[in-house]
Amino acid sequence: MIALRQVSLQRGTQTLLEGADLTLHAGHKAGIVGPNGAGKSSLFKLLLGELTPDKGEVEMSGGQRIAHMDQEVEALDRSIVDYVLDGDRELRSTEAALEQARHREDAHREAELHGAIEALDGYSAPARAAQLLVGLGFVQADLDRPLSAFSGGWRMRVNLARTLFKPSDLLLLDEPTNHLDLDALLWLEQWLTRYPGTLLLISHDRDFLDAVCDHIVHFDRRTLALYRGNYTTFERTRAEKLALQQAEAAKQQARREEIERFVARFRAKATKARAAQSRLKMLERMGDIAVAHADSPFHFTIPSADKASHPLLVLDEARLGYRHADGRETAQLDDVKVTLLPGQRIGLLGPNGAGKSTLIKSLTGDLPLLAGRRVPGEHLAIGYFAQHQLEGLDLASTPFQHVQRLSPTAADLDIRKFLGGFGFHGDDVFAEVGRFSGGEKARLALSLVAWQKPNLLLLDEPTNHLDLEMREALTEALASFEGTVIIVSHDRHLLRATVDEFWRVADHGVTPFDGDLEDYRAWLKSRLEDERREARADKVERQEAGSAPREDRKATRRAAAELREKLRPLKRDRDRAEQAMEKVQAELAGVEEGLGEAELYTDPARKEELTERLGRQGELKSRLEELEQAWLDAEEALEAAEAELNGA
Repeated sequence: MIALRQVSLQRGTQTLLEGADLTLHAGHKAGIVGPNGAGKSSLFKLLLGELTPDKGEVEMSGGQRIAHMDQEVEALDRSIVDYVLDGDRELRSTEAALEQARHREDAHREAELHGAIEALDGYSAPARAAQLLVGLGFVQADLDRPLSAFSGGWRMRVNLARTLFKPSDLLLLDEPTNHLDLDALLWLEQWLTRYPGTLLLISHDRDFLDAVCDHIVHFDRRTLALYRGNYTTFERTRAEKLALQQAEAAKQQARREEIERFVARFRAKATKARAAQSRLKMLERMGDIAVAHADSPFHFTIPSADKASHPLLVLDEARLGYRHADGRETAQLDDVKVTLLPGQRIGLLGPNGAGKSTLIKSLTGDLPLLAGRRVPGEHLAIGYFAQHQLEGLDLASTPFQHVQRLSPTAADLDIRKFLGGFGFHGDDVFAEVGRFSGGEKARLALSLVAWQKPNLLLLDEPTNHLDLEMREALTEALASFEGTVIIVSHDRHLLRATVDEFWRVADHGVTPFDGDLEDYRAWLKSRLEDERREARADKVERQEAGSAPREDRKATRRAAAELREKLRPLKRDRDRAEQAMEKVQAELAGVEEGLGEAELYTDPARKEELTERLGRQGELKSRLEELEQAWLDAEEALEAAEAELNGA
């Protein structure tokens, strides 16, 4: 159990907690939410004993093993697998003792230590460590590379794997998704739902909180409020509380009506694509979500350029990648044919390292094409947000100066009002950027993109460093943006609310993805199963073929994988035809049952009804014949493809 009793905590001149109470029981999975700077990380420091409260008491059950993710990772020369294994200190000390016993040739002590390692599940430890690293996006070839060979973001992934590997009863995670892509995030989500201990999770990803947490701890005006349920339940409960406060009620109603008007406009434009329908459902929910954020300090729009070309931008037979200083080329994507039209809203999906960021950089023109053509429209105006833009901010300048440099003739009042929507109020607009937190810098970088009135927004992980309130404001702004949007993000709530179609970046190509995020999750699972199947086949082939060329085996497996990929749409076509047949058959059975009434043929008053039913019977029979033919065609195509696959 964890209990805070009348705890007060002050950091510098800021009071974070004042008479706060909180009780969490063993096994709870609690999300910690609140604005940046409210004291979420300081709560972890209290539990770790790194801080002591100014008043009150912090009580914890004795003997708890605590795992906590460090925010800084040294660039060590140890392999990343060894670094993860180091997280289990008891196992490492037992292994060291075993090595000493071997050196002393103490057989009795060796036997004892082997038993101890077995009790610690130590013999499976390297495999478990590797599994964690692969789940977080590393490939097998990375596992023996030193930690120092990876960038800061990848080192944080190794650090997360080490934290998860460490045996624990209480797991404290502070923004674990910040450096993850969508694939790794989905894997982590599944891992945490199976974690048997108590979990405290600081996160600004609402879908992640929804999937993992059964309680929410809210930092609210220097107190802690505990809510039962996930983040969506918390949001709904808090909205009901706020609605009881008359001062907030009018503001909430205005926000709800604003979003409902936008949804009504979007409904007329929505296509039948699954992603677009998912977005429509998400927008319908946003009226309720907005109520819980009516008191947010952030509210802004992203104006679009007055003119737009048709098309906005074209990539024709392009090869995308990097050209090195020595002339060598590293291609990531081949034969890319992309035409961007005004008003498109696209989410990029794909495994880590497949080339999503490469595609965005190529669209901006920052990364020259290795081959092919990039054709921008006459009125193309690009707004581009990427993480490196935070590093490009002038740390000695102020938010006001950053905007003023873009528009020297803009009125001071207009600049201040605009920045206010991004949370820069009063003297904040004249504060030095160098003193800002990561979240404040991200807000400023986004404001600079919005100020320039783009008609094509290219956003590469725009929610990193943003708290929940700012993420919600960004989601609303992007949902109503009238230009073209392309987004890479691991924030599924943002994608559902802003995207009408998905492109899949995988296997060296860019293709439309006919589905929504749930379909993508299924595709990832299927792809992982295929990779495991290929790995097993590779092992068998190596054993059987001995010295058979690796390239030949790779080519064979690649061809088989391509055939399996072809099977998926064929199976989907067959299943859809089958489902449609069942519906038509059910309706036809009902019509024919009605035609069995004797009075229908003898009662002159029902002659028109008889004619209608007979006509409907004919229509349904004709429709059923069409569907049966479609089913047969799909089944034959599937059988032919399966035969080809089995022969591969």
